[in-house]
Amino acid sequence: MLQMVEQFMADMNEASSWVSLWVYFMGALFLLSIPFAFTRVEARWIAFSTLIAGPVLLFGLYSQFGYQRILGLAHIIGWTPAVWAVMRRKNQWRVGETLGGKYIALMMLVMFTSLAIDSVDVVRYAMGERL
Repeated sequence: MLQMVEQFMADMNEASSWVSLWVYFMGALFLLSIPFAFTRVEARWIAFSTLIAGPVLLFGLYSQFGYQRILGLAHIIGWTPAVWAVMRRKNQWRVGETLGGKYIALMMLVMFTSLAIDSVDVVRYAMGERL
């Protein structure tokens, strides 16, 4: 498994520099979900989907397809239930009052952005475009 993670990181780092920067930026934000998860149910959803479900699906797909656009499917499948659950609680975020609320709002922006990129990538893959 460690060898697969190392190969994935090498493949990702060979991609466009903006892709690597975006992934590292998201990874840092995902790790921030851990302290917020002690007090915020929304952060627990984010932590589970981004630190457990998403990576499990991602490496399952990576083992079958390699570094291809189809990997976006891992985020679509792994994150959509969390985004739905967090958005249902939007009236409880308290963005103007709490740091946790600001974090949740930022994460929804980041996750929606990534899901848009991933959706385009999956469609492009389905249409035969390979990296």
